Amino acid sequence: MASYILLLHEDPSGFAEMSPEDMQNIIQEYMAWTAKIREKGVLRRGIKLEDGVGRSVRGTVVTDGPYTEAKEVIGGIYEVEAASYDAAVEIAKDCPHSKYGVVEVRLVEIG
Repeated sequence: MASYILLLHEDPSGFAEMSPEDMQNIIQEYMAWTAKIREKGVLRRGIKLEDGVGRSVRGTVVTDGPYTEAKEVIGGIYEVEAASYDAAVEIAKDCPHSKYGVVEVRLVEIG
């Protein structure tokens, strides 16, 4: 089986207006989905990225980022195992993140 990365793209402003209860419900959705794919044996790892903090490197210039004016950021990453791109897309289809942003599926090439 190959490894695929699910990149969770989002517009951070979409979460700014949510109540604490709404955010807790969303967290529960992610936890349930993560448990589901873990039980299926396809989850290699999941990583939640820190909100609003990071660095961007362009050549030899390093700047703070992602910026608040950015339209879209990557909020997290899942690595899953699947037999094909189609199988990886099937795993990604019911990821709760598709309600709040885009789930990009990419094959991990090692070597």
